[in-house]
Amino acid sequence: MADSRTQIKALIIDAADPERLAAFWAEVLGRPVVGRTGPYVWLRRENGLGIGFQRAGEPAPGKNRMHFDVSCADPAAEQKRIEALGGRRLEGYEDGGFLVMADPEGNEFCVLPDGPLDLDDEGRTDYLR
Repeated sequence: MADSRTQIKALIIDAADPERLAAFWAEVLGRPVVGRTGPYVWLRRENGLGIGFQRAGEPAPGKNRMHFDVSCADPAAEQKRIEALGGRRLEGYEDGGFLVMADPEGNEFCVLPDGPLDLDDEGRTDYLR
C-alpha cells in the first residue's frame, strides 16, 4: 500500500500587495523573501514549510478562520517591533490575555511567550498581566 500520509507543504496568504506583505512577514519571522513565481511571493522554506503570499483581487470578508501563533522571549518588546514594521495590536482580546496583532493587510496573529502556557477552561491565559 502506498504511503497516504498528507503533509502541509506551504501556508498561502491571500494579499492585495504580496510584495509588501511578504516583506513584513520576512522581518517578523526572520525568513528572507526568496523569490516570486506567478502571483506568489515566497519566504525561505524552513523545516519543510513554505510561506507564500498570493495576489488576491478582493480582501477577505470578516474575521480570519485560521491564524499564525508566533512565539518570542518578550511579547511586549515584540509588539513594539511589529508595530514599527507596520502591524498593529487588535482591541477586544484583552480579557483573554493573548496579544492579538494584525499585519498590514489586517490578517490576525497571536504573539505568545516561549514555552508552555497555562490556559483556563475557556482557553484564556494571563501571560500579559
